[in-house]
Amino acid sequence: MRLSQFHLSTTKETPADADIVSQKLMLRAGMIRKLAVGLYTWTPLGLRVLRKVENVVREEMNAAGALEMLMPSIQPKELWEETGRWAKFGGQLLKIKDRKEAEYCYGPTHEEVITDFARNELRSYKQLPINFYQIQTKFRDEIRPRFGVMRAREFLMKDAYSFHMTPECMAREYDNMYAAYSRIFSRLGLKFRAVNADTGAIGGSASHEFHVLADSGEDAIAFSTGSDYAANVEMAEALAPAPRAAATESLRKIDTPTQKTCEDVAALMGIALTRTVKSVAIMTADNVFVLALVRGDHVVNEIKLAKLAGMGDYRLATEAEILDHLGSEPGFLGPVAPKKAIRVIADRSVAAMADFVVGANERGFHLAGVNWGRDLPEPEVADFRNVVEGDPSPDGQGELRIARGIEVGHVFQLGQKYAEAMGATVADEQQKARVCYMGCYGIGVSRIVAAAIEQNFDDNGVIWPEPMAPWRVAVCVINPKNDAKVAEAANALYAELNTRGIETLLDDRGLRPGAMFADIELIGIPHRVVVSERGLAAGTYEYRSRRATEAEQLDHAGLIAKLG
Repeated sequence: MRLSQFHLSTTKETPADADIVSQKLMLRAGMIRKLAVGLYTWTPLGLRVLRKVENVVREEMNAAGALEMLMPSIQPKELWEETGRWAKFGGQLLKIKDRKEAEYCYGPTHEEVITDFARNELRSYKQLPINFYQIQTKFRDEIRPRFGVMRAREFLMKDAYSFHMTPECMAREYDNMYAAYSRIFSRLGLKFRAVNADTGAIGGSASHEFHVLADSGEDAIAFSTGSDYAANVEMAEALAPAPRAAATESLRKIDTPTQKTCEDVAALMGIALTRTVKSVAIMTADNVFVLALVRGDHVVNEIKLAKLAGMGDYRLATEAEILDHLGSEPGFLGPVAPKKAIRVIADRSVAAMADFVVGANERGFHLAGVNWGRDLPEPEVADFRNVVEGDPSPDGQGELRIARGIEVGHVFQLGQKYAEAMGATVADEQQKARVCYMGCYGIGVSRIVAAAIEQNFDDNGVIWPEPMAPWRVAVCVINPKNDAKVAEAANALYAELNTRGIETLLDDRGLRPGAMFADIELIGIPHRVVVSERGLAAGTYEYRSRRATEAEQLDHAGLIAKLG
């Protein structure tokens, strides 16, 4: 591609509404242009990168035995009602009506559509297992679209769905997709981790998320220093600490007139925050008042808590409900002597504490020297806190560390959730109808582009991993309009490299070197070759890798060897 014939529109200024590096650089490099909130046009430059990612995904999915298809993006309400997700999916589901007032949604995912396809197409166990996939635009009406294409409302996704006769077969395909995803992200040159994850709104029995590691990542990932263990903090288990020590203090009331947080109470008493207990007041869907207790320095994990028996769809208690059950206002709450019978759930760390501090259920007071079995009954114990750095790894090997990650892929074992709801059955060997088992496998194709930038950039712009770069090589011509020999040499090199299968861009715009090099660095071309009058006289080219700090002078043979 000759850059004089290509649409490239770069800017020096950072857009005022851009939040993160990838968004800033994609706008500055002219890869995307904002149409509306959460909606972006991909320019020819951006689309070249997007297609590079898409091609790798397609090649590996085909190699793994999946079959590509294309489903409608507009989906009828009736399908979503069969699974109960028309109401359950929430505000992210963009609902629309046609001229006949029939209701549809713009697909955020395609479990319902593929299951409808399967129940009409698959008849016999002989047709299974089978895996269908598509690469298609999705729409989710994000409550707060941000970070450019990282969290846009419209995005390009690869979604795949497999059908099986047995859970064992489903698990084998899950492993197959896990391996295919690992190959995809490795081929794209990304640093990533696969982590145990929550199944969320999709549902199912098991799932893994694939995260590109980057400081700007929205998700926290816990990983072991001594093994391959890794999990989203939503799923990472916090092991029980050492057995509880014996009580050494008497129960006593402490005057805390304005101290409502564990931090303030600990500071007032001159004790470690780890000796305090935080009380979170909750009402369950069955109107049971619950006090969930975590150590003062820990944070409640809402997903873990919601998975405990009777805790689905819980909410925070109102001040009126707190007053009714505990006789106090927030800030001084605790499990000792409530006004009414309540359910008390203690995190494992709290259950192992002795001589701890809690609210006294009286304005302006806390209790110190509190002990289980003496001052209040032994609690119900569960793991519902976020792990922290230094916690022991759940597999018993090493300690946990926390890193940030950007989720770019997710694999699920769905089981029979959707097939059962929609009647997707096939005949087994005895001609009996059997409900299929399903797997679901998604990759955020457009999100990968932004995630790669978050992992690969410097002050000058993007540094693409070679498999994702719009071109591998940029041939830059110094003063081509005034020196025919330079222009001829640059054209010859450009043609040769492309003939060798090396995707090459020729910057023949006639810009000054500074402006030309700034553009090439901004858009992230991995290799830059400068053709100049001085170089021709010396029989060399100026070569510089995008990741290098200095240029090299190479003869023709050396350059070809360098570029492979």
